[in-house]
Amino acid sequence: MRYENENLHDKKLIMCNESKIIFATDDWFASAENLLKQDEPIFKPNIFTDFGKWMDGWETRRKRIPGHDWCIIKLGLPGVIHGLHVDTAFFTGNYVPRFSLQAANLQKEPSMPLRSSDMMGKAATSEMFESVKEFNSEKWSVILPMTELRPGYDETRHNFFPINSEQVWTHVRLNIYPDGGIARLRIYGKVRCKINTNEIIDLVSIRNGGICKGYSNAHYGHPRNIIRPDPAINMGDGWETARRLDRPPILDADEFGILRVPGNEWAVFKLSCIGCISHLEVDTAHFKGNFPDSIRIEGVLIRSDITWNKDNINKINWETILAPVKLSADCLHQYGKEIKSKGPFSHVKITIAPDGGISRVRIYGKIHIA
Repeated sequence: MRYENENLHDKKLIMCNESKIIFATDDWFASAENLLKQDEPIFKPNIFTDFGKWMDGWETRRKRIPGHDWCIIKLGLPGVIHGLHVDTAFFTGNYVPRFSLQAANLQKEPSMPLRSSDMMGKAATSEMFESVKEFNSEKWSVILPMTELRPGYDETRHNFFPINSEQVWTHVRLNIYPDGGIARLRIYGKVRCKINTNEIIDLVSIRNGGICKGYSNAHYGHPRNIIRPDPAINMGDGWETARRLDRPPILDADEFGILRVPGNEWAVFKLSCIGCISHLEVDTAHFKGNFPDSIRIEGVLIRSDITWNKDNINKINWETILAPVKLSADCLHQYGKEIKSKGPFSHVKITIAPDGGISRVRIYGKIHIA
């Protein structure tokens, strides 16, 4: 059992699939876009390109001119940064020895020439260098000064750094000194977005500030994935549990076709704000032979946060939002009239039975004005 806590591993990712590379000084061996990939880095031995060894990360050429390499990343979501994970996987004799991170909150982003879909073997053009001056990025706030990294062996590839800042940022500048490779960059924190109280929004979305507080099982994929704003790209981008070992040898169903099973898996989410629910969506996209049989969604209004352990979760008097309903493979399920209670709620509990995977959950509603 794991619970979201103050450890960096459990902070919310604010670099989602909507993050993008705005500028990079050099992409010779591997383009900077690889930094943002959601999947784990891989290594392909004996695979070479016209530019050198193929690597799954951002790798610049060996610098032979004054200066150092750097790139600008637009965060997928504006937020307060609490920590970094710099993964140097497979970069052993060619990893970045030192790096730093700067950040800015830009209300208006200067225009930049578009990067091509594949920047490998290229460097920033003179036009790009001229345009990027408008960002004035060398003067951005330093949120992590020059710090050493370790090589990409299994025992040293993961480099974690806490960040002590309460400011909201929209862009970061990753400086590498002087050159080399990094496989992945993960930025964790809390989303800070402006919400219109009169609009129906996705109350649980990470885009608006929703956060996973606890879960029973995340063997193949973390439940925080299901509140990402963008569609799931594959099964690994959803929440998938292990197969429960208490499954009956022979399965039986009730009169509604829902399997009778002794156990289930669950995840608890804090909504972006206290809200009243209008309708729901449950998406099992990509889950075809491993979707849950049924799902149940419950809610509660708690104005002061609690310790989200199993005992406390079981003591809560949850209200039924959506009674158990049968799910289908690789399908978007929508619920409106099926909603039993609209709230207001501060937290929701999503229960799947007996196990399996879902890609996204949307909980639509309006902010509750007390």
